[in-house]
Amino acid sequence: HMRQIGDPRAGSLDLLAWLDIVALATVCDVVPLKGLNRAYVVKGLLAARHMGNAGLSALFRKAGLGGPVTPYHFGFLIGPRINAGGRIGDAALGSRLLTLEDPIEAEVIAARLDELNRERQAMEAAMLAEAEAEVLAEYGNGEGANVIVTARDKWHPGIVGLIAARLKEKFKRPAFAIAFDPSGRGTGSGRSINGFDMGRMVRAAVDSGLLVKGGGHAMAAGLTVERSNLGRLRAFFEEMAGEGVPALVANHVLKIDGALSASGATLELFDQLEQAGPYGSGHSQPVFAIPAHRLKDARLVGTAHIKVTLEAADGSRLEGIAFRAAETPLGNMLLNSRGAQIHAAGCLSADQWQGTRRMQLRLLDAVKAP
Repeated sequence: HMRQIGDPRAGSLDLLAWLDIVALATVCDVVPLKGLNRAYVVKGLLAARHMGNAGLSALFRKAGLGGPVTPYHFGFLIGPRINAGGRIGDAALGSRLLTLEDPIEAEVIAARLDELNRERQAMEAAMLAEAEAEVLAEYGNGEGANVIVTARDKWHPGIVGLIAARLKEKFKRPAFAIAFDPSGRGTGSGRSINGFDMGRMVRAAVDSGLLVKGGGHAMAAGLTVERSNLGRLRAFFEEMAGEGVPALVANHVLKIDGALSASGATLELFDQLEQAGPYGSGHSQPVFAIPAHRLKDARLVGTAHIKVTLEAADGSRLEGIAFRAAETPLGNMLLNSRGAQIHAAGCLSADQWQGTRRMQLRLLDAVKAP
């Protein structure tokens, strides 16, 4: 457009060098990696690996990036740090960081975002514990509810979306988390399951006068509600969700692309699979079954992850990690099954440690072998 209007600055712009920002946005907004979007991410990853953006480079260092930049780094290391500014701090920090050319100033802002992200993680953990306790008190194990609605004073409104997502994952039902301010007005966020239009339900609640405002799409929604209407809102959601839906529960189906042994999970195989990447929304990473392996070791690492060692009959081993599995059925099974034969399933990754690449399984599910 600048060329068309004769803007002389057009000649100095290197749009390809900015594709790292395009790739970051595409991955973090969970855009399907197909067609042109896929091309943007492929080229954007190459741009990001040149570390030409001072802000991104500073964030990569703060996040302890190991190895070449991947969609995982964008989605799980960089995105949350940028978002932390908007959730609990200054929303302008992220945009300022990404437009900086001064590496010293970039380090300062990256350090602040990293600090805010740690604060966000601590707040999220405390809020999630309160939300899960409320669900257990209100709904038992969750099976008696079509839609889960949790609410609390003093919750941070910038984090309720994360809490709703965690509740949806745990209880396999549409879930809302609402933060009430001192005036009694609540700001809430919801996350849905496949097959249920949450946005339509929220818009119906607005039309019924139960919400101050609200909207969204099938998988996510936001709302504002007065405390006096919370009970009526819960009943309204329960009734709407129950109409024509006898069992509103997420179907947890894990599609397996192939089977491997520990000895077959090699860096060569991983590198071949990466040629079909990058993986993400609309282009999922291959999932492999690891059948009949002995669970040599399983232990808690970090705050909520389970690290495992799988051993095949030939003695070959494969390290793995189940993220956020502590105090879940999967995590409890792993910690209580050391030495047992199990069937496992997950995605391959190449872990970088002190300059050495090694294979690792991102464990998605497991069961004791009969």
